Amino acid sequence: MKVFKLLFITLIGLVSLSYLKPKPTIYIIGDSTVRNSNKEYWGWGTLFSEFLDTAKIRVSNHAMAGRSTRTFVKEGRWAKVDSSMKAGDYLFIQFGHNEGSSPDTSRRGYRGVLRGIGQDSVVLDWGNNQYEVVRTYGENLRRMVKQAKSKGVQPILFSMIPRNQWDAQAKVKRANQDFGLWARQIAEAEQVPFIDLNELTAKKYDQLGAEAVKSKYFPGDHTHTNYDGAMENAASVIDGLIALKHPIIKYLNTF
Repeated sequence: MKVFKLLFITLIGLVSLSYLKPKPTIYIIGDSTVRNSNKEYWGWGTLFSEFLDTAKIRVSNHAMAGRSTRTFVKEGRWAKVDSSMKAGDYLFIQFGHNEGSSPDTSRRGYRGVLRGIGQDSVVLDWGNNQYEVVRTYGENLRRMVKQAKSKGVQPILFSMIPRNQWDAQAKVKRANQDFGLWARQIAEAEQVPFIDLNELTAKKYDQLGAEAVKSKYFPGDHTHTNYDGAMENAASVIDGLIALKHPIIKYLNTF
C-alpha cells in the first residue's frame, strides 16, 4: 500500500510540474505591417495567435510602427525583448519597410541604415557629444540572430510583406533584390530558418490582380493592409512554417 501511495504522490507531482512549466513564447519584432494600432490597418503579428493553440504556446508581439532595425535597437525595444526571451522560445524578425533612406541625423534619415549585409558602418554626430554607430541592415539582423541563439532561442527571419505595387507585367513588385535578399542571406549565413513572406503573399496577389488586391486588402496606402490582408499574411507565415516542417507547427490549431 505504501508503494502505491508513493507512486500516486509522485504521479501527482509530475502532473503538477507539467502545468507549472512555462509555455514557450513566440516573440515577434518588426514594424507596422506586423503590429498596428490603427483601426483600419492591421499587422499580421497581431492576428498570428489565432492560428495557434494558445493553451500550449503564447505570442508576444513587440513590433512597433515606423521602426527600422536601427531605431528598434536605438530606442531600447530590442533590449527589452532580449531580456525577456528564454531558452526554448522563438523569435520572428520582419523588417525592411522603414530602412531605405540614407542614414543621417535629419528627420528623413533618422531611421535609415546602410544597405547590404556587410559589417561596414558610419558614425553620426548628433551634437553635444552624442554619437551613433549605424550599421547595415544585414548586420543588424545578424546581431539579433546571434543574441537570440546565444540564449537558446530559435530565430526565424522573414522577408517583408509585399506592397501594393505592380510592375509592367502586372506582377507584384518583389523585394528579392534588396531587403528580402539580404534577410535570406543572413539566415543562410547564420543557419537559421528563412520564410520568404514577400514571395508567398505576392503570389496570392498576382492571382487576384491589382484591382481586386486594392479593393480587398489595401484601404488606404500601398503598404498597410486591413484585417483581411493581415490574415492573409499570417496565413502565409503558416504556409512557410509548414513548408519548413518547423517545430512550431505542432502548436497549430489545425494539427
